[in-house]
Amino acid sequence: MDAADVRDDLSEVLYTSDQIAERIAEVAAQIDEDYAGREVLLVGVLNGAVMVVADLQRAMKNHVQMDWMAVSSYGSGTQSSGVVRILKDLSSDLDGRHVIVVEDIIDTGLTLSYLMSNLASRNPASLEIMTMFRKPEASRMEVDVKYVGYDIPNKFVVGFGLDYDGRYRNLRDLAILSPHVYS
Repeated sequence: MDAADVRDDLSEVLYTSDQIAERIAEVAAQIDEDYAGREVLLVGVLNGAVMVVADLQRAMKNHVQMDWMAVSSYGSGTQSSGVVRILKDLSSDLDGRHVIVVEDIIDTGLTLSYLMSNLASRNPASLEIMTMFRKPEASRMEVDVKYVGYDIPNKFVVGFGLDYDGRYRNLRDLAILSPHVYS
């Protein structure tokens, strides 16, 4: 889906698919350099990170493996329950492995902080974070992120894996969703 297909639902396109692809290639090259001679396990956080992990691992030149986790900090509504639940755990053993957790977006950092603590207890050789998008203004918990695609404003964004009510994940660009859609 292109932004033109849903233009009435969007306020502004922040990054085009070409810009996103170019930035992913830059981050992949940095990871390849940082982990030269070592195999990396990319841990994607479902569902949003699917696009990021797929494009990132294809852009990498080193061998890479991937695994998936699903976590939730929400109850039945839109307010955080304050409790993070693991809905799907990893299939891989992290002991002695170089692990990069891949996120689509980091806003408050609360869920990711819990996840990193959980994964660190599994004895990886190294544990880092890569996020495609980060909202510095929304941060409520300090999370050390080694690889960032783009810092973005604290707006409701969709596209490139990010959704609203299950829609817009397949939008190739990253865009601000118009308030009339979710009001």
